Amino acid sequence: MNVLGLFVRNLMRGPVTDPYPFGPTKTAKRFRGRIEFDAASCEGCKLCERVCPSGAIKFSKDPGGLAFDCWHATCVFCGTCAFYCPTGSIRQTDDWSLAHVASEKFALVEHGLIPNQTCAECGATALDTAPMEGGVKPPLTPEEIATLRPLCPKCRAKFMKARKAKK
Repeated sequence: MNVLGLFVRNLMRGPVTDPYPFGPTKTAKRFRGRIEFDAASCEGCKLCERVCPSGAIKFSKDPGGLAFDCWHATCVFCGTCAFYCPTGSIRQTDDWSLAHVASEKFALVEHGLIPNQTCAECGATALDTAPMEGGVKPPLTPEEIATLRPLCPKCRAKFMKARKAKK
């Protein structure tokens, strides 16, 4: 096909590029974009921090609890953190539009906080984390999860030991 024929064919078909940022764009189904963190479902195991190949995820102690930070300027969007998260508290979105000016590079951070709570049984201060359900047989019922949620790790261990002795 000659150049003129190719030109006419492309003129009839229209553009093949997305009109971003002036219009809607499509994202592939399994696209890995920026991550979101749900502190309510986090166990506090910090596995995501250990498996992150770029070191973008950091946990730090905060007066209010345990702070989670994911630096999107450092993240390589590999999905390892979401894959290994036992509770699914980290998930990747299809948001890929992370363009920014250089002066805002430290603003591209996903913040989260797992707050402190007072144990309902002993009164100790502990993190308000989701109970660790992995490997528990039989699986925890919703009532048991609700009972475990306001407890500190020591009281949770006592509860699980008593649960195991019952069964």
